[in-house]
Amino acid sequence: MSDAPPAAGTPAASAAPDAGPAAGDPASVAPPAGGAGRAPGKRAGRRVRGFRSRRRAVLYVLAGLVVAAGAGWALLGNQVFVVRSVTVTGTHLVTPARVIAAADVPVGTPLLRVDPGSVTRRVESIPQVASATVTEDWPDHLTIAVTERVPVMAVRMAGGGYDLVDPAGVIVRQSQARPAALPLLVTSLRGSALRGATAVTTAADVLAELQPWLARQVTEVSAAPVAAGTVQVTLDMKDGQTVEWGSPGDAAQKNRELAILLPGGAHDIDVSTPGTVVTR
Repeated sequence: MSDAPPAAGTPAASAAPDAGPAAGDPASVAPPAGGAGRAPGKRAGRRVRGFRSRRRAVLYVLAGLVVAAGAGWALLGNQVFVVRSVTVTGTHLVTPARVIAAADVPVGTPLLRVDPGSVTRRVESIPQVASATVTEDWPDHLTIAVTERVPVMAVRMAGGGYDLVDPAGVIVRQSQARPAALPLLVTSLRGSALRGATAVTTAADVLAELQPWLARQVTEVSAAPVAAGTVQVTLDMKDGQTVEWGSPGDAAQKNRELAILLPGGAHDIDVSTPGTVVTR
């Protein structure tokens, strides 16, 4: 065998054929199984996205608060949605100016601060007003619709003249002469005592039961208690006849009987018990 060194440029025969890459060589680092090396990046991405979502949510809340504050200022604090005019409808006995004064809603009041219920109660405190409806017409208007009381009887006042009262006994207005269309209520009650009195409300109920042609013939009406809880209503007619109507009720039959008996010339007609008419 020859111990001579290998010729220059010839690879050494002793180099191991399976020697791995040298330490530090990038190729020597094998990627972890299953791609676990990407997990930290995913977690970081989720944290960034969560932060952005929370930031957007905070911004939305702040924007909502700004909008709400702006709306509140527009409705309550500035001069856009405020009462600039008030319209009154349905008045004949009461002037619109009196209704507006009772409503007590100054021009410039924010509409959101107007309480329709309170305004209604103030308007209905006017004696001639039976009911009122208050409507807010945005952006700057208020409408008050009034239903006035209607007198149905006249009551002679102690000092002369007449109180004209509605079915509840409320004095609607006063007059020196009794209106021809209103019958006289014969009663000892005067002034505020008329309101809600049984004699007044019962007499008004009977007048409302009469057929129109009969009601127009009534000149006087009176109501007197005859038993516990019972009131007898008497009607004086234009031709001098007297009708004992009794208590309200059975109006249809009483009207039919009167329609037959009034032209007959009887002076007194008692229809208080339908079916057993008494005439004199």
